[in-house]
Amino acid sequence: MTREEKTSVIAELKEQFDNNPYFYFADSSTLTVEQVNKLRGLCFEKGVEMKVIKNTLAKKALAENAEEKGFGPLMDVLKGPTTVLFADTANVPAKVIKEFRKKFDRPLLKAAYIDSSVFIGDDQVDSLASLKSKEELVGDVILLLQSPIKNVLGSLQSGGNTISGLLKALEERAQ
Repeated sequence: MTREEKTSVIAELKEQFDNNPYFYFADSSTLTVEQVNKLRGLCFEKGVEMKVIKNTLAKKALAENAEEKGFGPLMDVLKGPTTVLFADTANVPAKVIKEFRKKFDRPLLKAAYIDSSVFIGDDQVDSLASLKSKEELVGDVILLLQSPIKNVLGSLQSGGNTISGLLKALEERAQ
């Protein structure tokens, strides 16, 4: 790889790290070519961009905004073969990893960067997979806001039935 190519790759990685609030570093080193292709296919299906990267280039791309974005702890995990997974939703790469590991023993999670929080280690996969997406959180908030309104409307409707029932009973007694 020439110096110009390296500079280009670093610039591209820097842009992706800066513009993606969710990315994961994984180790898929012992997978066969066929298994890696299956992993790529699953990633593509789920809207996750998968790249195999050189650690030195990734470190240089992360170094420029390490303090500002909180990339510092990620530098320590960039050893050995590294695959980076970029996504628009925080939990999707973890779900992809969990789903793929039902059949295979890799990829192992090295680290994840979620909105300036860093999660290190493969033991974090389950907690990352259970994170709710922005859309799910908005839906939960809307349901919570609707609940009291439904209770009030239900009470008013049942109260109206009770009052009309009392009036009807009083009317029948009066006759």
